[in-house]
Formats: sequence, structure tokens, C-alpha cells
Amino acid sequence: MNPLPTVDLSRADAHEVDEICRRTGFLAIVGHRCPRDLLAETRATARAFFALPIEKKMRVAMPRAGYPYGYAPYREEALARSLGARTPPDLKETFSIGPESTWNGGTWPTLWPDEPRELRTVLTRYFQEMGRLAARIMTLFAEALDLPGDYFASKIDRHASALRILNYPALEETPLPGQLRAGAHTDYGSVTILLAEPGSRGLEIQSPSGSWRDVPIEEGALLVNVGDLLARWSNDRWVSTLHRVRCEREPRQSIAFFHLPNWDAEIACIPGETPRYAPVTAGEHLMAKFESAVKL
Repeated sequence: MNPLPTVDLSRADAHEVDEICRRTGFLAIVGHRCPRDLLAETRATARAFFALPIEKKMRVAMPRAGYPYGYAPYREEALARSLGARTPPDLKETFSIGPESTWNGGTWPTLWPDEPRELRTVLTRYFQEMGRLAARIMTLFAEALDLPGDYFASKIDRHASALRILNYPALEETPLPGQLRAGAHTDYGSVTILLAEPGSRGLEIQSPSGSWRDVPIEEGALLVNVGDLLARWSNDRWVSTLHRVRCEREPRQSIAFFHLPNWDAEIACIPGETPRYAPVTAGEHLMAKFESAVKL
């Protein structure tokens, strides 16, 4: 059974979305209106960056543990550590960007490489497009939570989201015991929008029974999942589901937009619920999660 329902954003039903987010928090979306040429150009530009020699990529390496933007080399991160698991580092490399004026008072500039020349322009366009799409999704999510459609609007108008391109090179080694392409983790923010290559294998979500199920990647669809912060915001009405990328020999690439509310936005329980959590700002929540996953 396909674990991933497909929702057409052009005629989405809020009740259906609520049921999906209660069960797994994962869905595929179509009718998103994102330009196909931009999706294709972003994929191609990401491939060109990762094809550079390692010394060129290292020129924009994250300068210290916990820094959110820049290049993270192969085996630099272990996502399962964000949940307290001690696992070998993940078999992937990444490059991340974000809004330079938003994170923690503007002290986290994006580190842009000289090559490919078009990288900054393309990733900036894609980031802006995903920001618009995330706002549409958050409007739908508000309605699915029985809230006014603009409930989240004032909390995301200066969103501190991050865009990460991920490369999983062809495996030429035998993974260590417990080592994965991306360790089992939940996402940290409000919602994640993932562009993955159609037909690629390895992404899995954990079912309520604890078993792991493949997530199919279909042409034209984007994957969306609820993050930890939105689960907390909903008072655990919705779930932030554990997922991972298992080891496959063939290469894999994906592009993830991690939507996060304004850095200083207070995340408190939605109206009508008895709070399970104390309020927290989006920024402090994110940095605690991020720093725990980075190899120190």
C-alpha cells in the first residue's frame, strides 16, 4: 500500500489534509504551480555544484559546528543524533542557504561559491518560490486545524527557512553497522518541501506499527511533511514522522526546503487545547536541534 496520499492543492480538502497529518504527516502534492523549468534548472545546478572538486566545495564549508549555511562534506553530519541516537555519520554531502538578514539578528551569512556561476541566482529563485508555496500550504494547514486561514501569516512573514541541496554519491564502500545515507530523524521546522528525482530509491518513513515503508517519487509531485515545530504547535494533534534514507548503491540527489517561522516567533499551543508544551521561539528550537546533529 502506498503510504503517501496525493493532494491536489488546486482543490484540496482541509478535512482530508487533517486526517493525513494525524496519521503520518507525509503527503505528495500536485497542483502546486511551481514552474517546471525552475525545478529542472535547480536540479541541474545542484548536480553541477556537487561535481566540483572537493577543494572548491570546501572553500564554502560551514566554518564551525552549528553554522547553518554552506557546504557540509561527506560524513560530516549524523541526523539520528538530533534524537539522541549515536550512529556513524551519514553518507551524504550538502550545501545550505538561507535568509541572511533573519537568522539570529543577521549574523549567519550564506557562503556562496564562485562556481557554478548561476548557483546563487537559481537557488535564490527556488528559495523564493518555495517560500510562496509554503505560505499556501500553511494557509491550508490552518484551515485543516480548524483555524482562520491567516492564523499563521504573522508568524511566517519573515520566515527563517533554509534550502538544502543534498547529494548521495554512488556507494563504493561498505557502510558501517547502523550507517545510513541519512539517519532516522524527524524534521525540525514547520513543514518540509522536498524535490526528489522521480524513480529514486531509499527514502523511507516509519509506519505507526514501527515498520519502514518506501516512499515512491513520482514525476511532477513534491513531497511535503510536518516538522517537529508544527507538531508541537498543533499540541501533537499532528505527527512529525520518523524518516530516513537507506543505503543504496546508485547515486541520489534531492532538494529540501525547510520552512521555519520568523526567528523570534513564539510557538505556543493552538487555541482550544490544553498545552502539552511551554512556548518556545522558533529560532531557539531550531538551533538546539541543528547543533545536536552536527559532528563536533
